[in-house]
Amino acid sequence: MIEIVNVNKHFGSFQALKNVSASITRGEVVVVCGPSGSGKSTLIKCINGLEKISSGSISINGKTLGAKDTDMSLLRAQVGMVFQNFELFPHLTILQNLTLAQRKVLKRSEEEAVAKGEKLLDRVGLQAHTHKYPAQLSGGQQQRVAIARALAMDPIAMLFDEPTSALDPEMIQEVLEVMVTLAREGMTMVCVTHEMGFARQVADRVIFMDEGQIVEDCTKDDFFSTTRSQRSQQFLSKILKH
Repeated sequence: MIEIVNVNKHFGSFQALKNVSASITRGEVVVVCGPSGSGKSTLIKCINGLEKISSGSISINGKTLGAKDTDMSLLRAQVGMVFQNFELFPHLTILQNLTLAQRKVLKRSEEEAVAKGEKLLDRVGLQAHTHKYPAQLSGGQQQRVAIARALAMDPIAMLFDEPTSALDPEMIQEVLEVMVTLAREGMTMVCVTHEMGFARQVADRVIFMDEGQIVEDCTKDDFFSTTRSQRSQQFLSKILKH
């Protein structure tokens, strides 16, 4: 589903990603973790084409990012992205947030887009809030709207960039429950997160990054029981205390 080969990313003289390679198969749930500044968010933005790679290649479902014959707008529509800070349109209602891209990118009719949006808001437990605006919802509710908005595009994969890091502790679980449901339904997912409970529950693999490189790429059982690098052991010893 997703193939990352020798990817490098520079921001001026700073190299954020260093020869990163990984393969993610259809239906696989991969958690990407590591300390701040390790390149996790940069990697996931590169996968969605939001950041242009300096060298290497990324392909999704056989389509190479940046290739002349690749429609990037359509590819981004097929790869749902959920951000740390929701990124909802504040001047649109919750339902309008879900219908806009459906109509503009997928060319669905207003009736089709509304039906799809209402169905997904019901799925994430927010059907009663369709005509409210983002500012009228809690952080956890807004993030569930963001997930529903991504799902409205019928994605073949979902990318999550620290989706719970901006939330109060009481709101984290309601977002994770939606993500767990998606994982169990077979959605291909790449999740940048420090929620190790989520990783233990549904991840197939864990990728641990440090200083722009992949230090560990293994099954979750191996990661939590027999991590092979001292750096990942240090990371786990600190994060599992909280």
